[in-house]
This record gives sequence, C-alpha cells and structure tokens, in this order.
Amino acid sequence: MSEIQAQIQVLKQTADPAVADAILRLIEKGEDHELNRINLLDFAKQTGLDEERVISGFLHASRLGLFDLSWNVLCPGCSGVLDAHSTLKSLRHEDYHCGLCACGYEASVDEQVEVAFTVSPRVRRIAAHDPNSLPLWEYFKQVFWSSGVDFDKESFTSLSDEVTLDALELPAGEKAILSLQLPPQFVIVFEPVTHSAQFIDVQGEPTRERQQLSLIYNKVKAPVGTTIMRPGPLRLSLDNQAGVRTLPTVFIAADALHHLIGKRKPFLTAKRMLSNQTFRDVFKADNLNIDQRLKITSLTFLFTDLKGSTALYERVGDLAAFDLVRAHFHALLEIISSEKGAVVKTIGDAVMATFVRPEHAIVAGLRMRAAMDALNVERGRNDLVVKIGIHEGPCLAVMLNERQDYFGQTVNIAARVQGLSTSQAIHITGPVIDAPEVAALLDKEAIRPIQKQAALRGIADKMVVYEIP
Repeated sequence: MSEIQAQIQVLKQTADPAVADAILRLIEKGEDHELNRINLLDFAKQTGLDEERVISGFLHASRLGLFDLSWNVLCPGCSGVLDAHSTLKSLRHEDYHCGLCACGYEASVDEQVEVAFTVSPRVRRIAAHDPNSLPLWEYFKQVFWSSGVDFDKESFTSLSDEVTLDALELPAGEKAILSLQLPPQFVIVFEPVTHSAQFIDVQGEPTRERQQLSLIYNKVKAPVGTTIMRPGPLRLSLDNQAGVRTLPTVFIAADALHHLIGKRKPFLTAKRMLSNQTFRDVFKADNLNIDQRLKITSLTFLFTDLKGSTALYERVGDLAAFDLVRAHFHALLEIISSEKGAVVKTIGDAVMATFVRPEHAIVAGLRMRAAMDALNVERGRNDLVVKIGIHEGPCLAVMLNERQDYFGQTVNIAARVQGLSTSQAIHITGPVIDAPEVAALLDKEAIRPIQKQAALRGIADKMVVYEIP
C-alpha cells in the first residue's frame, strides 16, 4: 500500500468513504490543472457526491496534509484573483484593487472570497506549484482567474484568437517590442503577474503614422493609466524590471471579452466555509485574529433556548435533567449540521447557529421542533420546549473569547426574536419570510405565518415579525 493510499484509509475514519475514494482517484489520475484550486462544488457535481460531504472530506484531507487550502480574494467584476491567502488570518478588510477592471473593492466574504484546495507538493507535484513555469494561457486559467470562471478549450481559443491582439512571455530583466495595429475599440494592456494595466482609448480618425507607448513592469503597483490614441500602427515597448517573468497581454475590451469572463459557475465561498461545522471543528487554529473584522453582507442566524429549564431541574432532579438537556443538545446540533449550518456557541441551554441560506434555517427550526416532540413522546411528558428565532442580515465575523463569532445588529435582533416565543412557535423576521425559497417551503408545508408587531429589547422601533405556529 502506498503512503497516499494509507492516508486515504485514515481519511475514511472521519470522512465519507465515497468522497475519500474520489479524492484518491483525483490525486492518482487527475490532470495537473484539475488538482490546482479545486472548485469543490464543481467536483461534487462532476462526481455526483453530496456537496456537504465533499467539503467535509476535503477539510479532513487538508488536515492530513493531502491538500493546501487557500482563501482567494476575487474581483467581483472579472473574477480575477486579487490576492491569495493560505490562512484566514491573512485576509484584510481594506480595499483590494483590480487592474483589469480599474476598480477597488472592500472584500466581503459572501461572494468575493473563494475557498479552494490544491494538492500538496509533498503528495504530488503539479505545474501550478511553480506558476512562473506555466504557459501564458494556463497562468491566466489556473492562477489569475478563479475556479468560478467557466473556461473550456473553446473559451480559451476564443480568448486567444478573438479578443487578444498580442501576448508574450517576458523573462525577468528583458525588454520586448510589439508591433500592433490598433482597432477603433478600447484596448487594455494587462499583465496578470504584477496586476498592472494600461488602458488605451482608441478614437478619432485612423492614422498611418506609427504611435509609441512604453511600459515598465516592476514590483511597485502603479495606478492604472489611460492613453488616448488613434486607430493605426502602435510600437509598444515593454521593459520587465519586476524580477519575475511577466505576461503582458493586449486585450480588446469589447463584448466578446466580457462574455467570456462572464461565464460563471458556483464556487465555495468563505461565508459558506465559516458556516460549515467541520471547518469550525477541525480548523479552530485557522481562525481570525483578535483585531480582524470580516464583512458579511447577508447571513442567517438561528437562536434557540430551552423553555423552563430551571423548573425542569427542580422537577426531575439534576441528573435526569442533565441527561434530557444533553439529549436536546445532541438533537439540535445534529440537525444544524445536517442542514448546512454551524453552531457558533452554546450559552447555558441556548444555541446560536448560522446558515448561509434562510430556508436552511427554517427547515432546521421545523426539524428541531419535531425532534423535541419526539423526545417528549418517548418520555410521556411535554416539558421539553425549544423557543426558536431566525433573522437574516449583514454582520461582521470577529473573534470573541478566543472563538470565531459574529457581531452586529442582525445578531442582536435574532437573539431578541427568539425571546418572543413562549411555546414551540418559531419567530422569524421580514427578510427571512421574504426569501422566495422560504415562501415556497411554507406554502408546501401549508404553514400560514401569523404577522405581528413586536417591541424588541434594545431595538428602538417596533418590528414586524412572523410566528410559525
């Protein structure tokens, strides 16, 4: 048995065996590019495996050293990777700048940070482990653009033939001259290694006189510049002082380019990873720094609390009550994990959990209520009552008490909404019930929410909330 096969056997002890076998096949038989920045959602689709099991399997595989995990900050315009981080701690909240789009962005972890996996060089050496050796278009595909851009061989043929005037590999310390014929269109001279860009606004009457433009590539990220030129011949002088190979490429910034890079497929976002139970359990060390704040534009929070737990202890005694509370926690935590959520923390008899999508939280809440009913039937009593509140909105991912947590008004409202329940009713807010998937779910289950006005402690104005009877 090879060392990799032995590691796969270890992996099967914590991950789905089918996922472990698929990982082994990928490592042993996959092409080089298939092992670089693996898009797990795409991998799950191609193999027919459950997404959550795939994510969990790759996380455990990374813990064993089979893969390296990366957090890639993406440009929301072109999906270019603006920065790649090996740890969550390296993410910063200030602006990232895209030379190709000439825009700056404050990275949110919703859709602007992708989580990808690359095979460890100790397991199998691939070309992307030495990105400066990759051919020009492979560099664009494997290093510059994210795993969410849906490129195939036909797309790259179109990219190189239809929207590229010229491109070259320029070794460190060397110079080159390109002779181009400028069309009457907007042109971008883009260099993906240094993320440098020069815009050429081609306008006016065509000329036969040769125009001149000189560009220097170095380690200083210069601001994007725009030069006005006329259609006609251009002598483009390039000087590579960056200390590494550069890949200057001249694009025609027309609809064809936007169409090619606009073909997207789903990818694993940092928001989803932060709400993944396996990640929270296995990668506790790879968490935020104490002063780090990551913006999340939308996250769904679910709070629970066990009604009358003090009276329960008094009625049945500490030992019996402890067993009941533990059974209640076991049921809730299993449901949260199976519905694509993650437990942030438990506080006494209460649970705080996050979900990427509000419909997952609703399903979890309904299942929790049913699970408590089942426990009550088993005991022949009705004293296990869980109060549940759900709210969705923006927040910050932060570190509190040495644990990755969340901060903001959305969290406060979710906790207060849970406090409205006096029975097994679930209370949700407008942003949750307005989600089309939630409305469809409630309609399918023939659930008619009851609208009411509620005054929430610490919230200035009354809110419209909905009781799920």
